[in-house]
Amino acid sequence: MGKKGKDKKKGKGAEKTLAKTEKKLSSKIKKELQTLGEDDIENIVAEIEKEEKKRQQVTEAIVEPPSRRLNFSFVAHPDKEQVILYGGEYFNGQKTFVYNDLFFYDIANKTWSIVKAPGGPPPRCGHQMVVTSANKGQLWVFGGEFASPIQSQFYHYRDLWVYHIATKKWEKITSPNGPSARSGHRMVFVKKKIILFGGFHDNLRTYKYFNDIYSFDTESYQWIKLEPSGTPPAPRSGCCMMTLNDGRVLIYGGYSKEKLKKDVDKGHVYTDAYFLTPDKNDATGTKFKWVQAKIGGIHFSPRCSMPVTTTPNNLSAYFYGGVFDIEDDEENIAGNFFNDFHQLDLERLVWKNVAVNVKRDRDAKTKRRKDKDDQAGNGDEGEEMEVEEAIEKAETMTISDDGIFKVTVGPAPATSSDSVASSPEQTSKIFQPSPRMNCGLAIKHGVLYLYGGMFEDGDKQITFSDFYALDLKKLDEWKTLIADDTSAAEWLGSDSEESEEEEGGSEESEDSESEMDTE
Repeated sequence: MGKKGKDKKKGKGAEKTLAKTEKKLSSKIKKELQTLGEDDIENIVAEIEKEEKKRQQVTEAIVEPPSRRLNFSFVAHPDKEQVILYGGEYFNGQKTFVYNDLFFYDIANKTWSIVKAPGGPPPRCGHQMVVTSANKGQLWVFGGEFASPIQSQFYHYRDLWVYHIATKKWEKITSPNGPSARSGHRMVFVKKKIILFGGFHDNLRTYKYFNDIYSFDTESYQWIKLEPSGTPPAPRSGCCMMTLNDGRVLIYGGYSKEKLKKDVDKGHVYTDAYFLTPDKNDATGTKFKWVQAKIGGIHFSPRCSMPVTTTPNNLSAYFYGGVFDIEDDEENIAGNFFNDFHQLDLERLVWKNVAVNVKRDRDAKTKRRKDKDDQAGNGDEGEEMEVEEAIEKAETMTISDDGIFKVTVGPAPATSSDSVASSPEQTSKIFQPSPRMNCGLAIKHGVLYLYGGMFEDGDKQITFSDFYALDLKKLDEWKTLIADDTSAAEWLGSDSEESEEEEGGSEESEDSESEMDTE
């Protein structure tokens, strides 16, 4: 806009024209929704929140495990032997279901319970949740999105909630100067503050990606928009965000898309990394700078929707799966899904493959050695023992041992984009949860827990409800806590080519899911 008179009036005129255009478009959309028999999504969300406020008492019950879902929050309880799951979404081929249920998994008893507390948030997916042990445990939830059942509308939240674990009470935080409405953002908890970065907003007409960063003080209940010096990461959603023990925050990867022409977008998957570094001489905790980071170690293929969880001591971060969209042409996109398992040494900034050893294989090798020891020893047998030990060492080698978690590296697990089911040849190898994106990861007392996520088989979306545990110290085998028969999963969509209208809706759904997180 200009600085004086005419330019200023011209600017106001342009704003009025834009406002009128938006109003006409909004009116047109509402008429179309009435034809479809669907209410405006803002009214739907407002009505849901109104109904939540009517709840008068807390109810808690032992229940069946959570339903199939992705884009939920999954964290370890700060004090108890539990992991916590909140929200998420499920698409059955025709309708989208968005959840606001709060589950607790009791590790010792292997039971799930659901807690319904008064005045909770409306359903959402693609949100973020961080946990803290302050005040006997708190869950902080920001943003996310709600989709209408037929995905004709998307509503992005900009609300902040805290769940007080001890008192089983939700509280909506009203604080000015917070982030705009978004989903696919990332949050971490650092020194009593929540740091929030990035995300996206999509209203089916336009979309925008963010690279802004905010700080929320959990004691003063105040938002501050940070203005770090240096060159920031490009706008993105669905990145990996981790805290380091020296106060820095590490951001890796992410996803964005740009419009090439009408109805044609191009996605971009990032593989860069940045530090958000605090100013050592700043006493206010508001001065930071962006510094591009270099990560060494093994190389793996680019991907997005790869969840991450860090160890309580912030020495290591673990990642599972993810997806990379392969664009055959302007309209057809196929996802290449992964089930490889990676670890990032947060002190040395080195990527590593994590290899899981099969217990029965170790037992078999021990038995072979014992048999040889029982035989009359000679030089040849001694040489054979040395060779076997050398092979075993080459196959699985210890590369990191911080006294708490020992990581071994071996051949990377196979990836798949063709089928969820393992072939007979694969089943004879080390078991690994199937390829997927946006599953939940959480670590409690050295055990990694993995829940749910989603895989695409052609036009079919397979959303999981399986649950696994892996002892990160022993790395002996993935334990199946809940098996999942995906053949019994409901799918009401077509497995073959769909109409142009349906393909348009499907692409919107796939883009949205690829951009959102995960834990």
